[in-house]
Amino acid sequence: MNMDISVIIPIYNEEENIGHLYKRLSAVMEKLGVSYEFIFVNDGSRDKSIHLIKELSTTHAEVKYIDFSRNFGHQIAVTAGLDKSAGQAVVIIDADLQDPPELIAEMYQKMKEGYEVVYAQRKSRKGESFLKKLTAKAFYRILSKITSISIPVDTGDFRIIDRKIVDILKDMPEKNKYLRGQISWIGFNQTYVEYERDERHGGETGYTYRKMFRFAIDGITAFSDFPMKVVTFFGFIVSLFAFIVTVFAIFSWLVLKNVVPGWTSLMISILFIGGIQMIAIGIIGEYLGRMNSNVRDRPLYIIRDSNI
Repeated sequence: MNMDISVIIPIYNEEENIGHLYKRLSAVMEKLGVSYEFIFVNDGSRDKSIHLIKELSTTHAEVKYIDFSRNFGHQIAVTAGLDKSAGQAVVIIDADLQDPPELIAEMYQKMKEGYEVVYAQRKSRKGESFLKKLTAKAFYRILSKITSISIPVDTGDFRIIDRKIVDILKDMPEKNKYLRGQISWIGFNQTYVEYERDERHGGETGYTYRKMFRFAIDGITAFSDFPMKVVTFFGFIVSLFAFIVTVFAIFSWLVLKNVVPGWTSLMISILFIGGIQMIAIGIIGEYLGRMNSNVRDRPLYIIRDSNI
């Protein structure tokens, strides 16, 4: 049977939100009058999330679930949902209810007008700290400047995509997923709808600053070689600086006959050059690490249990 819409919901410790999310999603789908499925992907939750999802699935045939053996990460959870989805259109939405399920109706209408991707663009972000807003805003704008593709700013993974986009994503083998960048790279007709992002309904966010930093690194290294160009630029600057110091030292020794001990300048030079080298090694290591992950070709995720 052809399915109209699949809704993918990555879950990590969302027991306080699952029931409310299901009710709001169901109301939206019933109003649209489409066939649908909800795919909950439990990404190693430590609370009762998977038990609540399984209870829903016993009484509601449209509720499907994938239970990971451990935490593999948000983007991998979404990828698993994409792999198992059957809908001609696929919605990606988080379970915290910061992204309103009611917006799906407007996004679906845009898709019926001929768009293959409709993403939700935030006008504001309620209930988040100033630092988080600042770092997120800076990251999206820096990424849009240094990548060769146009990745929309102020957007998350909340979007609806056509089946052809899903099929292409399934053929993209990289292990360090940055789905919103991959979807932008694929192309086709894309548009957006604006909305006010709400506060988290319940529970605590699983996105720590450490995870946000890791996510940012994945996004940059997946779609830009700008860091490598920066390292090359600094390499030339350091080489020029070293050359000037060398010429000055030789000139002082041969012409001025003034041999200065130069402990301070020597240490500054060593530390400066050493710092640049360490940064360069770290950036190169990030790219090599991604290559190593792809070469090992381990499965993206391991499923403990599923009803799909």
